[in-house]
Amino acid sequence: MRLPALILLAGLLPVPPLNAEGYHRFPALHGDTVVFTAEGDLWRVAADGGGARRLTTHPGMETHAAISPDGTTLAFSAAYEGPTEVYTMPVDGGPPVRRTFDGTEARVVGWTPDGGILYATAGHSTLPGHQLFRIDPEVGRREAVPLAQASDGVFGPDGRTLVFTRLPKQGSSTRRYRGGWIENLWRLDPDAAEAVPLTSDFPGTSRNPMWHDGRIHFVSDRDGVQNLWSMATDGTDLRQHTRHAPFDIQGASLHGGRIAYQLGADLRLHDLASGEDRPIPITLASDFDQTRERWVKD
Repeated sequence: MRLPALILLAGLLPVPPLNAEGYHRFPALHGDTVVFTAEGDLWRVAADGGGARRLTTHPGMETHAAISPDGTTLAFSAAYEGPTEVYTMPVDGGPPVRRTFDGTEARVVGWTPDGGILYATAGHSTLPGHQLFRIDPEVGRREAVPLAQASDGVFGPDGRTLVFTRLPKQGSSTRRYRGGWIENLWRLDPDAAEAVPLTSDFPGTSRNPMWHDGRIHFVSDRDGVQNLWSMATDGTDLRQHTRHAPFDIQGASLHGGRIAYQLGADLRLHDLASGEDRPIPITLASDFDQTRERWVKD
């Protein structure tokens, strides 16, 4: 008797392990804690890796997590009630608190040194672009960063000097993109009338600025692939820290001299002092509902 081809094919397919690997995105690093997105939810894991603990379960997406300077509060973007807005919750988990009511995408960028939430939104711009706003989570007061266009950024230790990108990440993820949505880094000094460009020498992408030890660390495709770079605060003294290929680095978070970043479907940790770069081995304790058998009518 001939068995149906479908049964024979199923017998040849490998059976996935109980704790299969996930697709880990948007890492946020603070000390030895990493928070990231997988299966549309937020998870927490040690910087050395291991079993991750799920922090959220809502059907909506939770992304762009950022941990407060004191390590106690998590800010993130989520579409719980229609538009994507900014929420906060304890870093150990708990009920989310809505912080914005912009009615359009509000994307968490990070925290200011004094404990404010920095986020980007197009909800208040008269231009087809994003602006940066700062929220004081203690009293709910919001104020705009005095820039007509700004989509990502980081404040220096003084809490006033800002390194930023004008435009958001272009959605096509085209390798070696050189089009009109190119991201460049700029610096806005306290009380300055205008921002000054820092990466105008390069026609490609420079994004995801991070400030550490008097240097600006960022992601750039100067060698053809998105890797970690750094420079002095005036744009000089360029240094390349990773040389990955073929995958581009997607998101990065710096704390305590280390950078957690996404490469492919995995997260990695880079030590700036030693140059050590290693993967973060993560196990998701999940039922992996997306891998269940599904009936197809036709």
